Amino acid sequence: MKRTIVAMVFWCLIQNAMGQEKVFPGADEQTPSKAQYFSWINNTNEGATEEHTLINLDFFQWLQDEYGMILDIYAFDAGAIDGKRFYGSVYSERFKKQFPNGFDPMYKKAKAMGTRLGVWGGPDGFGESEEEKQARINQMVSLCKDYEFALFKFDAVCGPLRPEKEDAFIEMMKECRIYSPDLILLNHRLGLKKGKPYATTFLWGGQETYIDVFTSNTTTAPHHRAGALERGLVPGLKRLTEDHGVCISSCLDYWEDDLILQAFNRSMILAPEIYGNPWLLKDEEFAKLARIYNLHRKYGKILVNGMVLPEEKYGKSAVSRGDDASRLLTLRNLTWEPITYKIKLDHEIGLNAKGEIEVRQFHPTEKILGSYQAGSEVEVEVAPFRSCLILATSNHCDEPGVIGTDYEVVRNVPGKSTLIKLLGMSGTNSKIQLVNAANYNTATLNGKSVSSLLKGKSLKLKFEGEALKQEAHRKLADLAEIEIPQDAKALYEATCYAADNNALEVRSLERSGTSNIPQVQKARDAFFNQSVFVDRGVWDKNLFDGDRKTGFWPSRKYNIDQKVEGGCFRLDLGEITDVDQLMIRVPDDFSLQPLLRDEGNYAEVSTDLKSWKTLTYYAGEEMRIDINGSVRYIRLWDQPGRIVEIEAWKDGQMLDRSKWRASNLFAHTNRKKAQKAWSAKFNLNEIPEGSYLSIAIDGKHGVEGAYAAAKIDGELVGCPDRSVSFPSNTWEFVNAKRDSNYTYYLPLNENMKGKEIEVFVLGFDKENLDFKPEVWISAYPSPYEEQILELTK
Repeated sequence: MKRTIVAMVFWCLIQNAMGQEKVFPGADEQTPSKAQYFSWINNTNEGATEEHTLINLDFFQWLQDEYGMILDIYAFDAGAIDGKRFYGSVYSERFKKQFPNGFDPMYKKAKAMGTRLGVWGGPDGFGESEEEKQARINQMVSLCKDYEFALFKFDAVCGPLRPEKEDAFIEMMKECRIYSPDLILLNHRLGLKKGKPYATTFLWGGQETYIDVFTSNTTTAPHHRAGALERGLVPGLKRLTEDHGVCISSCLDYWEDDLILQAFNRSMILAPEIYGNPWLLKDEEFAKLARIYNLHRKYGKILVNGMVLPEEKYGKSAVSRGDDASRLLTLRNLTWEPITYKIKLDHEIGLNAKGEIEVRQFHPTEKILGSYQAGSEVEVEVAPFRSCLILATSNHCDEPGVIGTDYEVVRNVPGKSTLIKLLGMSGTNSKIQLVNAANYNTATLNGKSVSSLLKGKSLKLKFEGEALKQEAHRKLADLAEIEIPQDAKALYEATCYAADNNALEVRSLERSGTSNIPQVQKARDAFFNQSVFVDRGVWDKNLFDGDRKTGFWPSRKYNIDQKVEGGCFRLDLGEITDVDQLMIRVPDDFSLQPLLRDEGNYAEVSTDLKSWKTLTYYAGEEMRIDINGSVRYIRLWDQPGRIVEIEAWKDGQMLDRSKWRASNLFAHTNRKKAQKAWSAKFNLNEIPEGSYLSIAIDGKHGVEGAYAAAKIDGELVGCPDRSVSFPSNTWEFVNAKRDSNYTYYLPLNENMKGKEIEVFVLGFDKENLDFKPEVWISAYPSPYEEQILELTK
């Protein structure tokens, strides 16, 4: 705060000298970044609530208590006060329903953890009369005066600023900054004129970062976030802008590479900045989230100074930030093969120091690369489609570290033991030394004392398992054109049944698995159990929950039909099951449409996706399909608009539904005629943990024009994931659509080792068949063996 006031005074002196109005927009280019979370995608335009927000704040309090992560700003997004196309009031019934105790409970909880609040809104709301204008000004000023708000995010979605109200806007901002002189005003597409100097930032490129909704891949890649990693730089590395942060809600793999670039490469006034549902990460990933925030805070003061590195040597959009003695470099690799960069430890990266330069890597793993003479070159390999963070410093680095192996600092918090995860490939040996050993009194490895490390001695490590004979990431084959297989329809169905049309957040939850952290689980429950999420019918489990008030249906957000070529309702019982009758329930005639009551309709059933039997049933609120035999897969030629419950019966007993899954957006196979096919066969003699195939389709194939699947020892296996994402009944807005460069992902496991794997790609769009499929194997996370080093002071 002291630095901010000094900067504001300096700014005012300059403005006086120039004879202009005194304006300090809350920050300048040298203001250190502020770490932020904002609630968009956790709630949509309906807005947050007191109960939900307090649960979210508990999550961030846990991150602080456990890992030392400090959040500077927690911002309410749309719907807290203002909303889409309306201006609200803290005195309205709507606001009181959401926040019965006003902002007081959130303010107190946030303040206790060193966090300030922010809010989304619009730039106007001044009404038509002097009284309405003053009420709006008083309301916004009170947020700063009474609650120390640190951020206003003003968005044209709420409504534009009328030209005749710019003076009122300026008056409001002046008064707000009397109480919050460092108030950041985010200008989201406002078109300000006289009021422009009062805005702190503008939205860079107008781009939001919700993966596979607003940001998606433009090339093939082994994950969904290559498009996010492609983002470049603001001209001049201008920091008084906003890149909308990193969305942690959908397509979570490699989120950390995305956040590294947001925090250390662009490093704008809000950084690290995240939004959405970070509680959807895996329990073991929260330490990395906190580590990124903590490192940014540690070096925040010098991160304000940046320089773009020569592209021909360091790759596109590489940046070095820091001062004469210490530089933090961000590199990236957007190709399928590793790239080695040579870092020159001199003025080329902004270093102006003599003597020894210590070089460390902070991401994707941490490792001490060594000490080198100033002016030397250091080789750094950047893995495919990943980012990399390097520290080069002539100062002593007091961070925990280990020489001799890769590692991750899990926890480094005053008053708690320091935890370091030591990493090595299976079947390998390392000899390690502890840096800054004098800082610690005890050291244990996997619970056993290793006091020799505290005396500067080396320690041998052995990482269990069989050594890999091949790289975990490598190209396996180019697919060759073949005759269209006789079972092409079954291959297509295999992927339709392996995938789903659930909300992207549901896919993230299934990706991350259960949590053993109470604060995480409560935040997840608060999100998924909120009525607006349940009522949108975006999760197939609602069909099997015994509640006829919930359901699953094709969404039409913004009147955009998400169904592919009319869609098709599919049901998978999880295993071959003896069934007498299947019952499908809808609440009323409207929900039955386009089906009409008592008309005959067709269902198809199968046990193997190859042979299908057609059955007739009658439309109504309760539709009984008589199966009287074994079945696993069911699909409907035409589907009701809103299904709320599905049951199956055998000998008068309702069957267990815990393994059931449903989808409703993929096209019926009769509407997908294969025009061309490709395949490749191979065997894998080793499959590291976390391995998966990337079936990359380079070229234009048309929207939903190419599908991939496989046979493993002759058994059909579909791809459960794809970039861009399979169509989904999205929680907010609609899925991105692409007509080129799909990548299908197929998880691998130990049971597939040594078996013949045949990968297929089918082209359906006869106008777009000139593409080249290939298949790669990768692993995420990297398949390291782990050992835990615990240090106490």
